[in-house]
Amino acid sequence: MIDYFIEPAQVHAHRYAVTLKLPRSEGPVRLSLPVWIPGSYLVREFARHLMNLQATQGKAPCRILQEDKTTWVVDAPGRGAITARYEVYANDTSVRAAFLDARRGFFNGTSVFLRVEGHDEAPHRVRISGLPKGWAVATALQPSQVDAQGQGWYEAASYDELVDHPVELGRFWRGQFKARGIPHELIVTGAADDADLDRLMADTQRLCEAQIAFWHGRRKPAFDRYVFLLNVVEDGYGGLEHRESTALICSRRDIPRRGQEPAPSEAYTTLLGLISHEYFHTWNVKRLKPSEFAPYDYTRENYTRMLWFFEGFTSYYDDQFLLRTQRIDAAHYLRLLTKPLNQVLATPGRQVQSVAQASFDAWTRYYRPDENTANATVSYYTKGSLVALALDLSLRLGPARPDGRQPSLDGVMLRLWALQRPITEDDVVTALTAEASAPPRHAPDWRTQLTMWVHGTDDLPLQTLLEEFGVQWTSRKGPVAQQLGVRVQEASGSLKAQAVMHGSAAEAAGISAGDELIALDNWRLRRIDDLTQWRRPERTQSLLICRDQQLQTLTLPAAKASDCGQVIALSLASAPSVSAELRGKAWLNR
Repeated sequence: MIDYFIEPAQVHAHRYAVTLKLPRSEGPVRLSLPVWIPGSYLVREFARHLMNLQATQGKAPCRILQEDKTTWVVDAPGRGAITARYEVYANDTSVRAAFLDARRGFFNGTSVFLRVEGHDEAPHRVRISGLPKGWAVATALQPSQVDAQGQGWYEAASYDELVDHPVELGRFWRGQFKARGIPHELIVTGAADDADLDRLMADTQRLCEAQIAFWHGRRKPAFDRYVFLLNVVEDGYGGLEHRESTALICSRRDIPRRGQEPAPSEAYTTLLGLISHEYFHTWNVKRLKPSEFAPYDYTRENYTRMLWFFEGFTSYYDDQFLLRTQRIDAAHYLRLLTKPLNQVLATPGRQVQSVAQASFDAWTRYYRPDENTANATVSYYTKGSLVALALDLSLRLGPARPDGRQPSLDGVMLRLWALQRPITEDDVVTALTAEASAPPRHAPDWRTQLTMWVHGTDDLPLQTLLEEFGVQWTSRKGPVAQQLGVRVQEASGSLKAQAVMHGSAAEAAGISAGDELIALDNWRLRRIDDLTQWRRPERTQSLLICRDQQLQTLTLPAAKASDCGQVIALSLASAPSVSAELRGKAWLNR
């Protein structure tokens, strides 16, 4: 048994005090802190926040040699227990690391618990204590001996299980419900006094029940309880999945107020979509995972070319479950679907890098965007969700299976889940082929189809597919900045270029990221509306910019017919046939 003791020792200094006890050891002991946290594919160097590491064996101090940026070797010449003590600086308000101040505490185990190499599969325990008055503990970790506030001992079967359970500390709202007989908790910190948390909990319950039914039918799921940890702030959004919980962050305006109109706001719908997304990950990536993640290697990047499946398909199903639980209607769902469509179409990088390669490059590109990101890569979240959409519609276009059931992506997901092991792309092909009643329309077989859409850079045939389901695809010119191929930021009475799209009019004119756009044909530009007012796409125009405190005049060319800048809208239309109408009703839950 490996024991940890953690307490919020210095809340104003954002420091946790951690003690690690290894009962018995012979020879040197290697301790290391993970460099990343599963679900967030970036080396985050958590060890940079670890301080004052000391170790003893019995009463004798041990010599510690730091081997690399995240590994320490404790020289323990005897055979007795080893105790290591250290501090962790915690001032990261995201869901990925650790935080502590006088109001609340939060931590992921990857940020605070040193790993004893060679003992990953041993039982681990942690004692949480020393909480300020009025604070409590919320976590999905298995309690073994705790008091009413949750202080005390928690157990885990391995190091991997220990660090896959985030912990919330402080004063918070706690709601409880059951979904298909499984106890769930909703922990909310920082919400406004009139926030309608009962409504949030009821909507969350419906999403949980629908997803459990999707994966398990009437059978019991693979977990005994689940905890949502929601931190509510002035401005924030995000989530990180874990095996029996999720850490979430949202803005106060995202949660409805008591007495508010029953129709969900866009902000609230977005929050429900986030909750749906992270809960779906309970299966898709935490249990049904890529073969490269079995097991996790916490010391380095874990590369996979399948994030388009594990993140992208989850991004497809998150809004699908809002539709299936009637949190939104079909028209609202189609409006949500236009977001990834337009994001991908406005990204020149989609024609440069496949979504499989974008998955592999997540460690260097997705979490480190710069002014050229849109030209060099595509999001495996957004394009992955469109691949899921294209496959779902393609399967549904085929004839019914011999058993009378219509093929769909649902069937593919359940076939993969039935494998009960980590999967590869070949497994996805096998599941598609087994689920389908006929070859796809756009390729001779499902392997070729998947290869085209996942490893190729051509646009997906979504307009054609959607029209087969009674969905009208309308294209119009986008905002002027998008037509020019420049992303601008409006701040303090000026416009600044943030990124320039490859092949655009802005690039042809010589605009660079960081330029301040001052005047167009001698008309001052202070707001984006000014750019809209003074742009004349039928002719060339002079553009005054400031770069590195120097004024320059550029020539903005006239627009060409091929210039990017289209925006897609989707709406329900008259279906071209009775069969198309029936397909549309089945897909859109109408």
